[in-house]
Amino acid sequence: MSTVAQRVASFGTTIFTEINQLAQQHSALNLGQGKPDFDTPPEIVEAVVQALRAGNLNQYAPGDGTPALRQAVADHAARFYQVEIDPLRGVVVTSGATEGIFAAILGLVDPGDEVIVLEPFYDSYVPNILMAQAVPVFVPLHPPHWQFDPDELRAAFSKKTRAVILNTPHNPTGHVFSREELSFIAELCLEYNVTVIADEVYEHLTFGEAQHLPIASLPGMFERTVTVSSSGKLFSATGWKIGWVYGHPDLIEGVRRAHQFITFSVHHPTQEAIAFALNLPNDYYQDFRQLYAEKRDLLRSALDAAGLRYAVPDGTYFIMADYSALFSGSAVEFTRYLIQEARVACIPPDSFYSPAHAHLAQGYARFAFCKSDEMLHQVHERLLRLRR
Repeated sequence: MSTVAQRVASFGTTIFTEINQLAQQHSALNLGQGKPDFDTPPEIVEAVVQALRAGNLNQYAPGDGTPALRQAVADHAARFYQVEIDPLRGVVVTSGATEGIFAAILGLVDPGDEVIVLEPFYDSYVPNILMAQAVPVFVPLHPPHWQFDPDELRAAFSKKTRAVILNTPHNPTGHVFSREELSFIAELCLEYNVTVIADEVYEHLTFGEAQHLPIASLPGMFERTVTVSSSGKLFSATGWKIGWVYGHPDLIEGVRRAHQFITFSVHHPTQEAIAFALNLPNDYYQDFRQLYAEKRDLLRSALDAAGLRYAVPDGTYFIMADYSALFSGSAVEFTRYLIQEARVACIPPDSFYSPAHAHLAQGYARFAFCKSDEMLHQVHERLLRLRR
């Protein structure tokens, strides 16, 4: 008899674990996991050090988050999006955005409800839905520009639909949803009385003319949207696991009730440092965007050298590349081939799809460019040699 609970029996080891192990075995440059290989800005690290030394922040933080961080989240939403948030009743600080999404699903979705998921998707969404005993309903984004078919999306809505998980800028495709696309989603949510769980962790990672537009800022949507974000991407601090959920207090109450029995509270001194970081001047955010625009171009050059095709991403730090001109096997087989032959690791996107749409992963691999310029130059040389 299995000792594993049925609710998690189908959850295997993630593809990231396999690829990381294989990359280590072959001394590969790892562009798989979205984890920067450079450090958090020193002024933010110093803010943690000061908080630790203050001596009164080494016990439990308030369950909803420190007052300073909740206020900083509200100020950030007003500053960048003109969205007014109640810092007392409209913000909950979570252990990263991953816990924020889980708490939102547990707090707002009942067993048997349907939750629409756009695929490819971040890998925690579906396990979260299944653990809440809800039903995922999948709608694909179509390559090469990774847009949904309006008819397919409309057909996914029904009287059973309770929520939509919307990720923009979108991991893994790099697509930034336009005002037109968001307005279409909003119209359906208003028509069917559906809540949006908006995963916006890459909110400041957009390029060129692309701009991030929170769906909560559209008419009628603030009352039915919970917005999830985190410090990990924005401050190159993925290991700190400081995230937040904000929105209308009536929705946030559901998130709060779930959160208090998941982690209750998160690391106290680090919250104070992220409150400081969110209040950094606009120069930080502009430099951050420029830093990644340059890294995107370095990876594009490397992919071009290998003969890989791709749609230029408008956001995030990922590129979904089409390898079909170079390799005829599955995405997993291509990933293993690239690690063994070029010593460069990427991620096959199979696990980002439902079984019904897994064929859409065929011919694609995800590359992360949240890496040092030195590594990205080395990737260029290795991929160039592979093509030769």
